[in-house]
Parts: sequence; C-alpha cells; structure tokens
Amino acid sequence: MTRSKSYYGWSVVAASWLAMFCLFGYRATFSILKVPMSADMGWSQAEVTLGYSFMMVFYAVAAFLCGMILDKWGTKPVYFIGALLGAAGFYVTSLTHSLYAYYASYGILAGVATGMLWVSSTVSIRKWYVGKNYAKMFGLAFMGAPMSQVIMSLFVKQALVGAEGDAWRAAMQVLAFLTLACLLVAAFLAKGSPEDYGHEPFGEMPQAPGVKEKVWSIKEAFSTYPIWGVIFMFLTSMLAEFLVWTQVISYWTADLGLSLGDATNMYITIGIVGIFSMPIMGAVADKVTALSSCEAQGRKKMLIFGPITGVIACALLLMQTPTATFIGIISCVIFAVYWAVVPGGVVGYTGAIYGRATLGKIWGLATLIVMGIGPFIGPLIGGYLKDSTGSYTYSIIFALGSFAVSMLFALSLPMAAKSSAVDADIPTAAPAK
Repeated sequence: MTRSKSYYGWSVVAASWLAMFCLFGYRATFSILKVPMSADMGWSQAEVTLGYSFMMVFYAVAAFLCGMILDKWGTKPVYFIGALLGAAGFYVTSLTHSLYAYYASYGILAGVATGMLWVSSTVSIRKWYVGKNYAKMFGLAFMGAPMSQVIMSLFVKQALVGAEGDAWRAAMQVLAFLTLACLLVAAFLAKGSPEDYGHEPFGEMPQAPGVKEKVWSIKEAFSTYPIWGVIFMFLTSMLAEFLVWTQVISYWTADLGLSLGDATNMYITIGIVGIFSMPIMGAVADKVTALSSCEAQGRKKMLIFGPITGVIACALLLMQTPTATFIGIISCVIFAVYWAVVPGGVVGYTGAIYGRATLGKIWGLATLIVMGIGPFIGPLIGGYLKDSTGSYTYSIIFALGSFAVSMLFALSLPMAAKSSAVDADIPTAAPAK
C-alpha cells in the first residue's frame, strides 16, 4: 500500500514525540526522586546527583555512536533498543541497594537509552522538515518533553507525597513499564529518510538539475567554525540548564522553605507552559527564518534570544522570596520559552549550515561533546556549591552567568561554513523565503 508524504511526515513527528516523552521522563522525575532516594539510602545530595551526571556521560557516548549509524539504518532499530534499555534503567535502579549499583544501573542503562533517543528524534525531524517548515514541526514533536514533565512529575509526586521509606522504588517500576510501552510504539511508527520513500523533505528549496547536497566528512565539518560555535553555545546553555533542572526544587525547599508539594507544583509549571510554548515558539522561529536572508540567519537570531530568556529566568529566581511564589512561577514560564527555543534551534542551525546528508554523524559527535561535559559538570557544580556554601543561591548565580556566555557564543555564529577542501564558503544555507 502506497502511503502519502504527509502520512510519513506525521509518523516521524509522532515517533519523535514519544521518544521525547520518555527521554525527558528521566529528567522530569530525577529532581523529585532524588530527595526520597537520598533519605532512604543515606546518600548525600552530591552522591545522588553524581548518578545523574554518570547518566549524561553515557548519554553523550551513546549519542555519538547513534549518530554514526543513524544516517545508514534510520531510527526504527534505535527506538527498539532504547525501549529495552530505557525500561531497564528505571527498573534495575529500583532494585539497587548500593551506591555503585545505582551508578551502574542509572548511569549506564539509562544513559545509553536516553542518548539514543535525543539524536535519533531530533535528526529524524530535521531530515523530513527543513527551511521554514522545521521549527514548528520540531516544536510539535518536542511537546512530548513538557507533557512528560507534567504527567510523570505529577505521578511521582502523587506516589511520594505522604509516603515514607522506599516508595520511590515502586514509582520507578511503573515508569519502567510506561517507557517500554511508549518506545515500542515509537519504533513501530519510525521512518527512514524521505528519499527512501520517493519523497523530498517538506520545505526544501528546489535544486538545479544534477546538483547534489554537499556531503561533509567529520574531519572537514569539525575544521570549520560554525560547528564549534554552536557546540560552545549549546554547551554553556546546558551547563546552566541542567544545573537548574536538578537543583531548583532543592533551592525552593532548602533556601526558601517551601514544601516539596509546592515546589513540585511550580516545577510542573515549566511543563504545562511548555506544552503550548513548544509549537508557538516553533512557529515564531519559522516566521523569523522566513523574514531572514537565509535559514542560518533566522536560526541564529533565535539562538541569541534563547539564552537571554535563561538569564532573565535565573535573575527572577534570585529575586524570589518565600512569600513571593508568583516570581518563581514567572521564572518557570520564561524557562519554558527558553526550553522551546534552544534545543531545537541548535539542530536547525547545524542542519542549515551542513545539510541533511551527514547531519546524523555531525550532530552525534557534537552531542557527545556537549552532553558529555555540560550535563555532567552542571549538576556537580550545583551539588558542590550547595555542600560548600550551605545554599543553592550560588548555583543559580553560576547558571545565570553561563547563560550569558552562551548568548555571546550565539552572537558569533556565521552564516556559512568555509570548507578547506575548496577554500570557499559553501552555500548550504539556502534562502528562507
């Protein structure tokens, strides 16, 4: 049976939505689960957070390996393997009783699973949607992330509030079965590149007959500035973002004296707003791109805007008082806007510069660098600053500064990559209009 181009495109979006839902389920639940885990097992906050940092290291390695095979075999086998490992990450962790077993189960199993999900879902969207069609479709797929933050956070909160001891174990086991089911469906829906089905990507500009998209080697691409500029831009944002995600609930409860329930409700605000900000900001990004001289310029503008929202959100957190919870809610709303702009924007910019043919391996290596450093070091810095100063305030100050540096790197991004092979600017950034 011949399927329409629209059917394939929406299948890719739906599969990516499910992958994002499961991927961010790990992030959304960690800030809540780490509190009862620490109390039940007698581990310090730094020790518990180190497990998350290990997860991000293996996330980075898996992202690189996944990117190397993604261009050839597509996302279907990746989602299937991710289903097995992602479920095992939650379930095996729920059975651990030692710190090192926790590092192995949560760090390795969950890390490999989540690393495979990020690169495969983002690259598959970019392969099907380009130009002024990309960001809004990525925004629809990325809605799985805030939906996860709402649904999984509420579930874990309900399972833990009023419970004592090892109630976190049962919560993780339910999360394991949910992850398995969602990713098996994603594997079924996943599709290869549009060319595999006789189609062109949505939004692609017509090419002259016989003109093929440039195929970049890893060495050639990483000898140009755009990939390093976007890596450092994304890295400094990730330092700040992951520090905030893993420490903000503790900041509200320990520094401001809010209850765990109230802090979790504020945290969930990011997810609730994100459900709407993802597609809205995607449409805004595509509009900005359509009004720009080329796609790379439009994506760059959004990447400058993204870290600025992070700076503002952190500043509001520092202004918050125990009685002025509305400031924290506003901060969460702004974080939701940041979240809707940067993760998709960096893939969009990279795709605009280097094209689709070898985006998997290029972005896979970029993700290895960014996620191997930023999410590992960010939470550790947050835990260290808390343990050494007795307050989470300095962690938020550090995050604010890191967002500011990210903005400076975004300002430096060029509109094209200079290939040493031909010693000329490669016009991979086609006009957006």
